[in-house]
Amino acid sequence: MSTSNPYPPIKIGIVSVSDRASAGIYEDKGLPALQAWLTRALKNPLQFEPRLIPDEQATIEATLIELVDAAHCALVLTTGGTGPALRDVTPEATLAVAHKEMPGFGEQMRQIGLRFVPTAILSRQVAVIRAQSLIINLPGQPKSIAETLEGLRDADGKSVVPGIFAAVPYCIDLIGGPYLEADEAVCKAFRPKAAVRTYT
Repeated sequence: MSTSNPYPPIKIGIVSVSDRASAGIYEDKGLPALQAWLTRALKNPLQFEPRLIPDEQATIEATLIELVDAAHCALVLTTGGTGPALRDVTPEATLAVAHKEMPGFGEQMRQIGLRFVPTAILSRQVAVIRAQSLIINLPGQPKSIAETLEGLRDADGKSVVPGIFAAVPYCIDLIGGPYLEADEAVCKAFRPKAAVRTYT
């Protein structure tokens, strides 16, 4: 490929929700994990808008609104704050700023998690659309983030459970966002043939 990237640039919001990490008590691992995976998975030029915030619903809501309405991120991924604990309010904040809910993402995330631990049913991740942006809540652990996005493969590399990211580029197409080109070696995105575009 030439030095000029033919794919449209994408702005992505990445949000780590953690009281202790945002207070500097320990190092945040969510933002680096999100950025590393997306950099591997997408061929587009990427611009990240990282945010490290506490588990406060009003703060989460304001951050999501800012990333969509002001920063114009086509995709916003959050990590943390999705369990049943009293401080876990990321799903509530996400639903509060939504124009449409996309329940299939949460259903698939729990299916992936259940391959590893029965407590995956306690996760409350949701995905929503606000304007022309897709917002997805992801798990808190870097390993779980990658598994959720990428899916699971057997020893031969064949897909066993599809990751949720396979549906993200086409979803963003449908809501009028930019064209995301995924690297098939990391995560094969699915589009109907009529929706595939060629960039050279």
